[in-house]
Amino acid sequence: MKKWLITGAVVIVLIGLGAWAIVSIRPPPPKRCGTPGGPPITAPRIRLSDGRYLAYEEHGVSRQNATFKIVFIHAFSTFRRDAVIANRVRPGFLEKNGIYVVSYDRPGYGESDPHSSRNEKTLAHDVEQLADQLQLGSKFYVVGYSMGGQAVWGVLKYIPHRLAGATLLCPVTNSWWPSFPDSLTWELWNKQSKSERFAMLVTHHTPWLLYWWNNQKLFATTAVMQSSPTMFSPQDLALLPKLAARVSYKNQTTQQGTHESLDRDLIVGFGKWSFDPMKIENPFPKGEGSVHMWQGDDDRLVPIQLQRIIAQKLSWIKYHEIPGAGHIFPMADGMAETVLKELLPIPQSS
Repeated sequence: MKKWLITGAVVIVLIGLGAWAIVSIRPPPPKRCGTPGGPPITAPRIRLSDGRYLAYEEHGVSRQNATFKIVFIHAFSTFRRDAVIANRVRPGFLEKNGIYVVSYDRPGYGESDPHSSRNEKTLAHDVEQLADQLQLGSKFYVVGYSMGGQAVWGVLKYIPHRLAGATLLCPVTNSWWPSFPDSLTWELWNKQSKSERFAMLVTHHTPWLLYWWNNQKLFATTAVMQSSPTMFSPQDLALLPKLAARVSYKNQTTQQGTHESLDRDLIVGFGKWSFDPMKIENPFPKGEGSVHMWQGDDDRLVPIQLQRIIAQKLSWIKYHEIPGAGHIFPMADGMAETVLKELLPIPQSS
């Protein structure tokens, strides 16, 4: 009898642990905007071909009167309201130069519906459908900041014929892209903390565990998930006060759930890509447009060594390296205007 009691207790404990494990690794369903119990819909949205909704915000001159039309793609843990190229310019700059900017919420962020199968290709086609439904014309510009670079690489790969020009602002790189030299990726790997390495392995090989990893309390998670000061350079720290305005609305960023926004971002960014960005062909072989990459040499999130390799292999990209700059250098006074003047054929004195 005692033996049976012990066996039964063990079975109950194992069942309990199994149930706990299932609950721990399974993310909760997203709180979709406009559904019972979900956040309200406050922004204009378009409906995509697969039925999802994409929320957006417009800046500058009207679409109808614009000389230049730009789709801005936001960074990690931000959303449509964080359009740095529209928010960090002098009053009247966009209007004076005939610039229209539309920023949108990537899937799962803000008020855009989640997309559990999103990847670099679907992100590119989201951009194309947004441009088409807003009637931006046959060609338009794209600017992607940090994790927004996923979509820009996708646009360069899958719909280059729609581009008038493109800019990558310190785009997050994926060390698993095959064109990176193994010696360099191993060197950078060995400089990471154990928690950062484990997070990268989970994200790349077992993404179904990422929700659990990012929410467990036993071990330290990544610096970016903790918003650790270690991820900021001295220049970044000096620029942080410029982000104070975000306090009033930052909770809207992940209001539908962190898994379909932050986790999915990491899974796409550091997962298995269907192409190698360093094999992309020049979308402007006749010089009818340009592609730019901007990178601070003191970026603590994106290794400068990897960006230099990309610039070397894709020599048609105009590479701008900023001495002393960190990851949030686009917030610096005058930087957004400088970026736009390099991308667009507007007078430098504007």
